[in-house]
Amino acid sequence: MSSFAIEINGLQKKFGEQTVLNGINLNVPEGKIVALLGPNGAGKTTLINILSTLVAPDGGSAKVAGYDVVHGKEEVKQSIGLTGQFAAVDESLSSEENLRMMGRLSGLSRTEARVRASELLEYFDLTEVARKRVKTFSGGMRRRLDLALSLVVRRPILFLDEPTTGLDTRSRRALWDIILDLSANGVTVFLTTQYLEEADQLADTIAVIAGGSIVAHGTPAEMKSRIGGK
Repeated sequence: MSSFAIEINGLQKKFGEQTVLNGINLNVPEGKIVALLGPNGAGKTTLINILSTLVAPDGGSAKVAGYDVVHGKEEVKQSIGLTGQFAAVDESLSSEENLRMMGRLSGLSRTEARVRASELLEYFDLTEVARKRVKTFSGGMRRRLDLALSLVVRRPILFLDEPTTGLDTRSRRALWDIILDLSANGVTVFLTTQYLEEADQLADTIAVIAGGSIVAHGTPAEMKSRIGGK
């Protein structure tokens, strides 16, 4: 049995004539945080979309939780949580209503959905605004709620696509603490980011993507030593 939560071998993707992923190879150990670092247009979101079965690859292969992303889509979906770049919340509802609705859509009973919503509101420090409409929330509160929604049903693997983009420093650090806590409790986290500091603070391993290829890979200390960091 593989000790890798995610296994990527020679993954390729084109959109028209543009090659977005050009033979990606990367393994993510179970229970670790791996950061995919790169600028806009480097292929980060495309890779996340393939790993979460939203987009099919053109070549190569990828397994998530031991399941092939093409032939085992349903099994992959049952193994992952996903938070995209933009908060996927219903602004007309309260945070509690959003969480309960997601619970019901995920197959929880009314009671289970209510209990899980209460747990997550407390964990993400949203209890005081549980019944306020999301449209009144700050950016940091929306991102915390969005992350909470991806955790309504406990999954072993969590994909975070640029989770702190647009947040102020305080909100960003609060979200970092939550991500580190999830990892400490055994969740495998695969996140994309444009921020070197974020990758350095969070990741056990950093992979740098540019032009659709992994151009560097190592621990934060190894990566800093290569670029002359202290």
